[in-house]
Amino acid sequence: METDNIHPDHMTCSIMINIMRELGHSAKDAWQFFEKMNRKGVTWSEEVLGALIKSFCVEGLMREALIIQSEMEKKGVSSNAFVYNTLMDAYRKFNHVEAAEGLFVEMKLKGIKPTASTFNILMHAYSRRMQPKIVEKLLAEMQNVGLKPNAESYTCLISAYGKQKRMSDMAEDAFLKMKKVGVKPTSHSYTALIHAYSVSGLNEKACVAFENMLREGLKPSIETYTTLLDAVRHAGDAETLMNIWKLMLSEKVEGTRATFNILVDGFAKQGLYMEVRNVISEFGKFGLQPTVMTYNMLMNAYARGGQPSKMPQLLKEMAVLKLKPDSVTYSTMIFAFVRVRDFKRALFYHKQMIKSGQMMDVSSYQSLHDFLDAKSAPKNKDRTALLCMIETKMGVKVRSQKDEFWKYKKRHERKT
Repeated sequence: METDNIHPDHMTCSIMINIMRELGHSAKDAWQFFEKMNRKGVTWSEEVLGALIKSFCVEGLMREALIIQSEMEKKGVSSNAFVYNTLMDAYRKFNHVEAAEGLFVEMKLKGIKPTASTFNILMHAYSRRMQPKIVEKLLAEMQNVGLKPNAESYTCLISAYGKQKRMSDMAEDAFLKMKKVGVKPTSHSYTALIHAYSVSGLNEKACVAFENMLREGLKPSIETYTTLLDAVRHAGDAETLMNIWKLMLSEKVEGTRATFNILVDGFAKQGLYMEVRNVISEFGKFGLQPTVMTYNMLMNAYARGGQPSKMPQLLKEMAVLKLKPDSVTYSTMIFAFVRVRDFKRALFYHKQMIKSGQMMDVSSYQSLHDFLDAKSAPKNKDRTALLCMIETKMGVKVRSQKDEFWKYKKRHERKT
């Protein structure tokens, strides 16, 4: 442009600032570019203001964005709904809902009409806080000013109810109301509904909602799959868990760490250890390796299944992967061996735990102490040693056994 003697204007400046943000340039770079353009005679405008505010808000620099807004208003450049929406959304993402509410009031006082996005930003904030009554109020206000709620608006309401136990019926009512007024549910809407059923333990309804979603031609997101898998996992339905996972594989949907943990835990608790290995293998193909939590789930499954003999092998695998066992790992192993009266191994792994700098919490030590004290053979030397170590960790004073001359020692002490 400069070669052809064409001078950039405010639109050129705003477009360049937006491009810089998308390319990963910092807000500071955007501001320096704007100052350079300003020196060349580019005027301040709503478009430039919006682009700059967006650049700063993306980095969480809301305070600096407000300063820019104030400076531009002094120069006669008024803020529009886009600027306020950008600021409000930034505050929402950082859970500063009161600040977003303040901006909402401010824009109305200035005579700037809120848009559907304005209301949706606030509804997202209160949905996250599980305050459905406020979301209902915002929906009503939105309609009163002549704006039509969209799928995003209703999804906020479904989610606000659905995050609470025994509120799935209200979430379902909001979903049906959305369909009744002619608003088509999105993948996010169905995910919110499935989550509502999951929280309330209604896994069958969650599966039906998922089937309806597929029937309507909507593609489930990874959030949808993860939410549904979690519902099925809690129900202990290994067959459905397997079917959903197979569908994910056929659709080439890459899971997240949460998906990985849910599948491992779900299969492990049902004793399907081969499936667990398959899950670890599949997720490893796209870079998700097992963690300490993964092995803790497997340890817990073997412990519950009465197979503690397989747990040392898991410990060896952790060593190969350079995963350091934590107190949960050792606690699970110790409890498992104590339950099958293998006090020698329980004592060994307790020593290993102490050596590695780990320790059980007080309640775990108390539970283990009570178990040993009540149900174990008192003459077992490993059991006695373990009990003494536990009492030491609990701060219980271990009384030594009196010898046959204790009375004479006592008298001797009195004479001195």
